[in-house]
Amino acid sequence: MTDDEGPEQLALVPSSSPAGARKPRAKPAREAAAHLPVARVVADTGLAHLDRPFDYLVPVALDEQAVVGCRVKVRFAGRPVDGFVVERVAGSEHAGRLAFLDKVVSAEPVLCPEVLALARAVADRYAGTLGDVLRLAIPPRHARAESARGAAAVGEAPVGTAAGWQRYVHGLSFVAALRAGESPRAIWTAVPGDDPAQVVAEAVLATIGSGRGAVVCVPDVRDVERWDAVFTEVLGPGRHVALTAGQPAERRYRSFLALSRGEVRVVLGTRAAAFAPVGDLGLVALWDDGDDLYAEPRSPYPHAREVLLLRASAQGTALLLGGYARTAEGQSLIDSRWCVELAAEQSERRRAWPRLTVTDGSTAGAAPVRLPQEAFRAIRAADGAVLVQVPRRGYRDSLSCQTCRQPARCTTCQGPLGQPSASAPIACRWCGRGASPWACPHCHGTDLRSPVVGALRTAEEFARTFPDREVVTSGGQTILDRIEPGRRLVLATPGAEPHVEGGYDVVILLDTWLMLGREDVRVEEESHRRWFNALALARPGGKAIAVGDAQTLQALVRADPAGFAVRELAGRVETHLPPAARLATVAGPDDALLGMVDRLWTPSTEILGPVPVDQRSPEAGERMILRAPRREGAALARALSELAAERSAAKLPGLRIQVDPPTL
Repeated sequence: MTDDEGPEQLALVPSSSPAGARKPRAKPAREAAAHLPVARVVADTGLAHLDRPFDYLVPVALDEQAVVGCRVKVRFAGRPVDGFVVERVAGSEHAGRLAFLDKVVSAEPVLCPEVLALARAVADRYAGTLGDVLRLAIPPRHARAESARGAAAVGEAPVGTAAGWQRYVHGLSFVAALRAGESPRAIWTAVPGDDPAQVVAEAVLATIGSGRGAVVCVPDVRDVERWDAVFTEVLGPGRHVALTAGQPAERRYRSFLALSRGEVRVVLGTRAAAFAPVGDLGLVALWDDGDDLYAEPRSPYPHAREVLLLRASAQGTALLLGGYARTAEGQSLIDSRWCVELAAEQSERRRAWPRLTVTDGSTAGAAPVRLPQEAFRAIRAADGAVLVQVPRRGYRDSLSCQTCRQPARCTTCQGPLGQPSASAPIACRWCGRGASPWACPHCHGTDLRSPVVGALRTAEEFARTFPDREVVTSGGQTILDRIEPGRRLVLATPGAEPHVEGGYDVVILLDTWLMLGREDVRVEEESHRRWFNALALARPGGKAIAVGDAQTLQALVRADPAGFAVRELAGRVETHLPPAARLATVAGPDDALLGMVDRLWTPSTEILGPVPVDQRSPEAGERMILRAPRREGAALARALSELAAERSAAKLPGLRIQVDPPTL
């Protein structure tokens, strides 16, 4: 970077100092500086129009420490910012005078070339900046972890088996290819009965046997803890590390350094582990790729599945995307023949999944009930644990008039009324004002009913109905990972179902219509994913009951997640939605989006909107949707990056740009 470029472009000097003012520093003479080496640095400026490396002179005192991949401090507009050395060169092509590195924060090389290339590809894919992606990829430094001694070397890897892959067509061939050093790519549709952690660990062990490393991602910390124990048993102690954003800073950085230094070549973690610096990478694997926890909530909002796909393509590694359900993205990879399908035969699937009964809750022409007779009898007859999946955690989240069924509204702000617990008063969910006593403005009735009952209220009802069973709830801030076997009735929200040794005798899916009632383009895919995950917790030969429409739940009845994914992908193709097309949302102030309607993004980009982000809060700004054919996805991302750079250079308010958002 030049000494005169930063202040003119950034104007980031504190207001108490004159523009361009700096604290005097001793510098070598210009003649001597001309012979100093140059470090190419990626600086974390946070500005889109400066998303490129800059050249800095390396003082003699920092020459040995300023290695490629280390952390440094450099100056932009008179203030120090963090950066990474990405290259050392003999000289710079810049004709002007170069600034000096301020400081080498640590001589530890934490940014390897493969991760740098991956971060650049992710930034380009999601119309973001390299600095934003590197903040996701490299954890904060911890000095004590950096100074600690490395882990002791482990012996030879155990000779593993591939018993878990025998149930799947081409499963043994997949593991054999990994052991032979090849790079197969597969979409794996798992069936209940085998622990998926055990099956994936067998594939990782085969990869280790070929002298290569592996990256394995699971949705959340609870999964990491459960899988970590299985990996230790299968791979042996000391052969892998766990890496999650929820770990203490020292432990997280110690695990990261073990990978960066080559002490360990297998990492198990959440979405951030997709960027882990694994040496000689041979396999990238991800379990349950439809889980929304894989979508990064920070800019540029990458999805871990797409990060691993980019990594597998760039580094030529094997790929394994697995789950009890299958996403439209996974099906598109099969249809394009970029991945092969690993699935069990139909007869094996039917034996593995519990036999499902679908009922709408009605009997002999009577009105439907929430807990039908089929479910009632199944709970009574079960000797072991019973799982009941309830879509919502709350008590009575919405209320309506018992007489005319009109929604109950607050008389002050017209917000919905609710009751968070049995002891809490009825109040508005928007403004919090109490609503007792209440009278319906339509029919003047005074009694309320709850059309949507949460898990807590359902637990009270079940405790009265089944007094011989212990009722346990899981969801919200209280999520159970495991429960002991016994005559327990477990009510859990989707994704919070605890595991029980041996599986549940009965799994009941309540209020399936409620899960399908959300306004989202992925609502059916997400609902089926959660239903399949819950059904997979049943014991072999167990029963399952779903309360809903039989036609809608046919994929569950047939135990056919692949067939559902085929139909879901066909629907995405018809509606021009990802993965069949590239979609981007741009949100910002009203005046900013109005000038973009006539902008030429790509030759075939369709512009939808702008519309208000929130109808109730017009000050929240507006949102515009851009939809382009998949072949123009890269061009659309470049156009969005150029837009962000233009606004950054002009010091205009930033826009929220999201490519292929997980929800819409």
